[in-house]
Amino acid sequence: MKHLLSFILFLCVAQIISAQDTLITTVLDTTVADSKYREDQFYIAVTYDLLINKPTDLSQSGFSSGFHFGFIRDFPINKKRDLAIGIGLGFSSNSYNQNLLVLEDNSGDFNYSIIDNNEVTFTKNKFSTYLLEVPFELRWRKSTPSEYRFWRIYTGIKLGYVIANSAKFNGSLGNTKYANIKEFNNFQYGLTFSAGYGTWNFHLYYGLNPIFDSNANINNKKIDLKTVKIGLIFYIL
Repeated sequence: MKHLLSFILFLCVAQIISAQDTLITTVLDTTVADSKYREDQFYIAVTYDLLINKPTDLSQSGFSSGFHFGFIRDFPINKKRDLAIGIGLGFSSNSYNQNLLVLEDNSGDFNYSIIDNNEVTFTKNKFSTYLLEVPFELRWRKSTPSEYRFWRIYTGIKLGYVIANSAKFNGSLGNTKYANIKEFNNFQYGLTFSAGYGTWNFHLYYGLNPIFDSNANINNKKIDLKTVKIGLIFYIL
């Protein structure tokens, strides 16, 4: 049901932005061109979140999703205004379904292990992160003051601060849910790339640092999980 609701939300957002696309094009065609125009102030993205640098036997299951939105201030840096710097603020919600078991012991410490399917069964096992993010972008586009549909390539880096995290397990060991686990890295950062034409744009985020800090380990080996997010991003004036 959650995946269905996410898909419906995705379609609604796409429809709204498509309608906005047509409306803005009509308005621009009937108004005087603004020589000081800026582009792409708001963004909404939906991604499939992959885990890389996985420990042996760790695997993902189900659909791991991300939802991202925010505002970016556009600063053109040349006379044609087809090259710009973008700086913004946004929010990101990410959920990873996998077989990494997180359990709290009697002393309040968290232990990490890979679920053995021969010993433990489960219907849900995931961890989630919620971040405030600051994107920095170098932006190239083929826009003009009177043209809304255009080619774009945006690349840069995104800095994130984890404001909340959680881990949830439902299975033969019982049902557990933990919040604000201290082994999550508070700061996350990665490279970004977006490209496309008009409403539909490909989006990629490549995480440069691990999701967990050095205190999270399996058999005394650091859990060096990183994330790659692949999906679609929509830009709105």
